[in-house]
Amino acid sequence: MLCHGAVATYIIERTFAEQLELTGDDVTLIEEINADEGVHWLFSFLSADRRRTYCLYEAPSAEAVMGAARRAHLPADAVTEVNATTPELSGRLRDWAASKTEAQPSQRDTRSPNGIPN
Repeated sequence: MLCHGAVATYIIERTFAEQLELTGDDVTLIEEINADEGVHWLFSFLSADRRRTYCLYEAPSAEAVMGAARRAHLPADAVTEVNATTPELSGRLRDWAASKTEAQPSQRDTRSPNGIPN
């Protein structure tokens, strides 16, 4: 179900039983499922122990985010709608993310479009 209407921003918290390791094929499948559900990944954080992720998505609804997670067989502990408090904060987050990518070019190649290291 491709999204043609308004979207909101959601953060999803995931807890994994083991350290997260995804193959290129896993990432491709997740991308296809997300696109089918109208879900667009924006940014992710991975905990130091590699067992929790906090991922930011644009989607038509929290149900679309949960549906994509179910179809991809990924955990989804909580989905919360969020928004930037000011446009300046959104810009600062984008700048910070870009600086991290530039500072660690090797990680750019190991990050999936879902922000999860391969």
